[in-house]
Amino acid sequence: MSKFVDVSHKATIGSNIQIGSFTTIEDDVVIGDNCEIGPNVVIMNGTRIGDNCKIFPGAVIGAIPQDLKFKNEKSLLKIGNNVIVREYCTLNRGTEANHQTVIEDNVLLMAYVHIAHDCHVRHHAILANNATLAGHIEVGKYCVLGGMTAVHQFVKIGNHAMIGGGSLVRKDVPPYVKAAREPLSYVGVNSVGLRRRGFNNESINHIQDIYRILFVKERNVRKAVNTIEATIPASEYRAKVLNFLGEADRGLMKGFRP
Repeated sequence: MSKFVDVSHKATIGSNIQIGSFTTIEDDVVIGDNCEIGPNVVIMNGTRIGDNCKIFPGAVIGAIPQDLKFKNEKSLLKIGNNVIVREYCTLNRGTEANHQTVIEDNVLLMAYVHIAHDCHVRHHAILANNATLAGHIEVGKYCVLGGMTAVHQFVKIGNHAMIGGGSLVRKDVPPYVKAAREPLSYVGVNSVGLRRRGFNNESINHIQDIYRILFVKERNVRKAVNTIEATIPASEYRAKVLNFLGEADRGLMKGFRP
């Protein structure tokens, strides 16, 4: 442990922990084993951090929500194992809505990322520099959000989606797709990412058939769903897409625009 650190004796700190100079760790904090915490980091009450995490200089972890409805209710920020938090990220704990903000295992948060209250970022997601999540956002597993992406509150982003840098995400983004342009639109299936994660060509072509109906051929979601159910063979991918569409409370991003 470096000099000039302020670690509360009430915090629970695991074994083999490195803590940089001028870092503050408050009372109600739990940190797992083999973590590296850089200098000038603040880890605040209600934070739970798993094993093998790396937190870089200047990050503020577990601050109270930037929500005027917050009345200092007890809530948590839960960070899983093998999470990398780069410089100057700000990660807020939950409100009474969900009582927690959750960042699952193997997530990479690049510099200056902000994750607001009650968000849920699933495992292996990557948020590039300056990506910003408002409250109550769900980011699926293996998602990639490009730099400077801003996501509206309550938006859902499906598994394996990739969103281009500088995007404004106001509507829900279904799984397996690439999204870009303004307003945010479907620009294809994330085939490169899917291949990297073991999807074969047959599965990718099947997913493309689904989205060709939803975002290219049809302009009405209900009609597209009926066509998909009638013409696309049942599969786990079809089921996941249709389930997502049924839960897309904010509506979907726009379809393909040539």
